[in-house]
Amino acid sequence: MGLQKSLLDQFRLSNAEQNLGVYGIHVYKAGEGEVEHRFFADDVINVYSCSKTFTSIGVGICQDDGLIDINDPLLKYFPEYESVASPGSEAITLRDLLHMAAGKDFARFDEEEEKSMDLAEAFFRRPMIHKAGEFFFYCSPATYMLGRVVEKVSGKILRDFLMPRLFEPFGIHNPQWQMCPRGHTLSAAGLQLKTSQLAKIGRLMLHKGEYEGKRIVSAGYIDKMHTDVVDNGHYNNDAESTCGYGYQVWRCTTPGTYRADGLYGQFSIVLPQQNAVVSTTSHNEKRANDIVRAIFSDIVPQL
Repeated sequence: MGLQKSLLDQFRLSNAEQNLGVYGIHVYKAGEGEVEHRFFADDVINVYSCSKTFTSIGVGICQDDGLIDINDPLLKYFPEYESVASPGSEAITLRDLLHMAAGKDFARFDEEEEKSMDLAEAFFRRPMIHKAGEFFFYCSPATYMLGRVVEKVSGKILRDFLMPRLFEPFGIHNPQWQMCPRGHTLSAAGLQLKTSQLAKIGRLMLHKGEYEGKRIVSAGYIDKMHTDVVDNGHYNNDAESTCGYGYQVWRCTTPGTYRADGLYGQFSIVLPQQNAVVSTTSHNEKRANDIVRAIFSDIVPQL
C-alpha cells in the first residue's frame, strides 16, 4: 500500500501551531516508498551543517579506498605547515576532527584569516585550548580540514570528488557547494539541496552505506559514524543536542536514532527500528530542535 500523505497530518498541524518554520518534510520507509509535504516552494536551499555529514561520507570513501586512515595525524597530510603549527597540533587526528575534538576551540575562521592566508595554515596556527581528542567543541573549521584532506589525497576538491562517488548515484547532477576564498570546498556548510535530496544522505546511512543497491561507503564506516561518539553533554541545555556526537552526526534522545543536522532546522533523521528516515528543510531561528521533537511525537509512532 505504501506510505500515505495522512501520515503527515499531525505534523502539519504542529508546524502551524508551533510556528516551526518547516519548508518541506520528506519521509522514506524501506519497502513502502516515500511521501513529502511542501509548506514552501521546492527550492534548493543551504543545508548548512548537514553539509558536514556529506563531508564525513567523503572521508569514509577515502578510507575505504586506502587513501587515508582516520587515526592518522592531520599534519601527515600538511607537512608544509609543520613549522607554523601551534604546539600540540601534531596530536590532532582525522578522527578528532570528525568528533569535533581537535582541541582548537573556535567556531569559524575570521575575516582576516580568510583574506591573508590559506585557511589550512590558519587552522594550524590557532592555539590548542585542550589536548586533541579530549573535549567536544563545535568547530566548523575542523570539518573544513577534513574536506582539505580529501582534496589532498584525491587531487580533486571535495565537491568534485563526491560527484561520481555520491552525488551522481543520488541523482544529484550539479550540486552547488560554496567554496572558501582560495577555491576549496567549504565542507562544513554551503551545500545547496532540496528536501528530497537531503533525504538521500539519511537513506544511505539507514542502509549502511548502500543506495538503491549500490555500495557507496562501507557498512563499517557508517556504523562507526553513530556508535563511535564523544560526550557533548556540556554543549547546551537542549537534550536533543547533548546525546553524543559521532562522525559529523548527532545522536537523538531516542536510543539508536541519529541525524544530520543543520542550522535553522535542516535535518535527516535515521530511524533504524522503523527502517525509515525523516528529513526537513526549514527556517527556524529560535528552537529548531522542536522540529525533531515534533517528528518523534507526530510521525515516528505511525511508522
